Amino acid sequence: QVQLVESGGGLVQAGGSLRLSCAASGRAFSSYVMGWFRQAPGKEREFVAAISWSGGNTYSADSVKGRFTISRDNAKNTVYLQMNSLKPEDTAVYYCARGPSGSYTDYYIRSAGGYDYWGQGTQVTVSS
Repeated sequence: QVQLVESGGGLVQAGGSLRLSCAASGRAFSSYVMGWFRQAPGKEREFVAAISWSGGNTYSADSVKGRFTISRDNAKNTVYLQMNSLKPEDTAVYYCARGPSGSYTDYYIRSAGGYDYWGQGTQVTVSS
């Protein structure tokens, strides 16, 4: 059984920073792509960032490129999302998710359907 627990959300002013963490239980964490998605009220869940099993490859949405950084520590079974220069439009519930192991396409890991386990989410609110 895989469990993903996010933490680090909160209220921050525009221009500020937050660091989200996602602690994973279960085996073989280091074999899987890990991703972050977000969902704002009234909107669909959208891809934010993903990282390969080794951490050697990262992927991010255009809307967060240059501001958000995804990383992982396989020894701690944890994936992080460092969010800088936050904007009010970043306000959403942020979810951590486990992606595929083995080979994958860029398109696949940017899709929610490419992930099988999800955390409960953590709220990020950016005030203007």
